[in-house]
Amino acid sequence: MLLKNSLPALVLLSVAWSATPVAADVWTVDADQSRLGFEVKQGTSTVKGFFATWQARIDFDPAAPETAAITAIIRPASASTGNPQFDGTLPAKDWFDVNAFPEAEFTANSATLVEGNSYRASGTLTVKGVSQPVDLDFSLEIDGDTARARGTATVNRLAYKLGSGVGTDTVGDAVTVTLDLSASR
Repeated sequence: MLLKNSLPALVLLSVAWSATPVAADVWTVDADQSRLGFEVKQGTSTVKGFFATWQARIDFDPAAPETAAITAIIRPASASTGNPQFDGTLPAKDWFDVNAFPEAEFTANSATLVEGNSYRASGTLTVKGVSQPVDLDFSLEIDGDTARARGTATVNRLAYKLGSGVGTDTVGDAVTVTLDLSASR
């Protein structure tokens, strides 16, 4: 799956989901209909944002999820919440430190069927040079030549040294990453 310049996302995606490991159906992600976002508690409210620049390569066969290969590259400098104050701090050293770490990466070498059309890809997320295991739970709907994947993963921002000087009473430690991809063949 390869995505490009979809929302920030966690990844510039152009998508290739394989029908079998040998002959892959190539899916193209509709960047205008796809989004890679994030949510985190700030005080008593929730801050929501997205990544404008990201790409991914996803080889996925629903009949053989264990053969999945997923790589997503995210440009943290493209993170946006719509709040100029927050957006001005995200690229800084205390948060994403985009000068030293211009990319974040998620990789998974397999997925498992949870039930129905729900799957889990257990992989590794690397942000600011720190790698941590992450489970990406997603649903997949294929209707003819159109596919839609929606998913979430929860990460601890402090494990990645994101805003380490900001207490969890100000900004929560749990960040929910959201994924909503639309692709066609």
